[in-house]
Formats: sequence, structure tokens, C-alpha cells
Amino acid sequence: MEYSETTEPHTRMMKCTLEVDPSRSYWRACAANGGPISKEQAFEKAVFGSKTFLRIERLMADMRHRYDEFSFALEVLGKWHSMELSDRVLICHWHTQLVDPIYRKFTGEYLVERYYGPCGTIDSDLTSRWIEVAVPGRWQIQTRKKIASKMLTCALVAGIISSNRSVRTIKFPRVSDHALTYLMYLLKEISYTGTAISNPYLASVGIDSEEAIRRLRKIEHLGFCRQGDLISFEWRYSTMLEWANATGVAGAPVVEGASI
Repeated sequence: MEYSETTEPHTRMMKCTLEVDPSRSYWRACAANGGPISKEQAFEKAVFGSKTFLRIERLMADMRHRYDEFSFALEVLGKWHSMELSDRVLICHWHTQLVDPIYRKFTGEYLVERYYGPCGTIDSDLTSRWIEVAVPGRWQIQTRKKIASKMLTCALVAGIISSNRSVRTIKFPRVSDHALTYLMYLLKEISYTGTAISNPYLASVGIDSEEAIRRLRKIEHLGFCRQGDLISFEWRYSTMLEWANATGVAGAPVVEGASI
């Protein structure tokens, strides 16, 4: 099966943001079920707590879009019980980027440009106007404003902006080796725009190509190498699931001599 990022713009962001806690609940429910669950199962088992069936339908549609589409990742996420909250937030951010090209471009390009610009700030009006530039003539102003508000909420939760004030300062979150390794194995198995060291997923958390090289060299599970202009990966594990199982990320015993 070929996995790839979504390229067609849509308005899913208006109904669901990063959904960090629902995502964790969904991962665990799928792991317990041995695979993706239905909306009826989610409602009957109160996977998302005491929400209405209509809200569960909405959440399920987005969970399927963000995680079922990348089944190899969903299997790992369901078994990764020791995941730190900061890692979970970033993983939800990256999966939202994967399936939402506007959010991907907003966080991976526009906010990065503004961060290094003279102001380093963003607001709702700027975001709404940027949406019209990014996807001209697609939506009316009220729709753009709603999408802008939701994207700023996502960026706040992801740690990419500092507050929910009218003018928000752009910043970058801390990215652990665990989270970074997950992202690299995720990108290894999908088709996406960019390169392994220069893409919107890394850029959105403040990792440019030089920083990526510095960080990736230190992660033994990636086998990253650079000789002059030649960059390569000598992957220690062929798949994300193999990495997760071998290192204990997926709840399996840690292989002797391996470190996470």
C-alpha cells in the first residue's frame, strides 16, 4: 500500500483541531480492538467520554482520516503507552499536517517566514488573508475566518505560538529524540513534498536543514550519514513498527544493548 500526504484543500479544521486527548483514546481503543473501531463501538464504549453521537461521528471521521490512512503508524501509536505528553502533542500536530495541506503550509512555511521576519508575530486577520492567498477564491470570508481561528488554536496547542491573544508571538517547541525519530520513520514510509532534512514537518517545529543534520546524526536508530553534499540513511530498522518493537516504544521488551 502506498501512503501519501493529502494535497486537496478542505474544511475539516473547522470541526476538529489537534484533538490530543481524543487521539490517544482512539489509538488505545484501536489497539484493544486489534484494528480500527467503528463509530458505534466508540459511542457504546465511551471511547471519547460522554460526548453526543453526532460529535463522535465527527471525531471518528477525523481520526480515520489522520490515523487509519497510515495504518502502520496507528499500530505503533496504540502500543506506545509511555509516550510523553509533549511527544503526543507533536505527533498529533504532524498527523494533522499530513492530512491538511492548508495547515501544513501555514505552519511549515508561513509561520516560519514570519518567525524569521521583522515582527515574529501572527494574528487572525493576517491568517485569514493568507488563506485567500494560499487558496484563492475557494471560500467566503466567514469560512476563512473560522479556519484561521482553528489553525491558530492548533498552533497554540502544538507550541508554535505563545498565547491566544489578538497578536500572538511565534515560537518553536522542544522536540525530543523520541518524537523526531517517530517523524523520520513516518516520513520514510510515505510520499511527501520536500526532503528528509527539509520539509514542512520539520520546519514547523523550528528544525531547518542544518539543525536536522545536527540532530539526526546523534540518533543511532536512523543511521544518518553526510559526506560532503551526499546525504543518506542507513536505517537500523526497515519500518516504524520494527523500530518501535525493537526499542520498547511499542511496549515490547527492549533489545539488549539498544537505547531509546
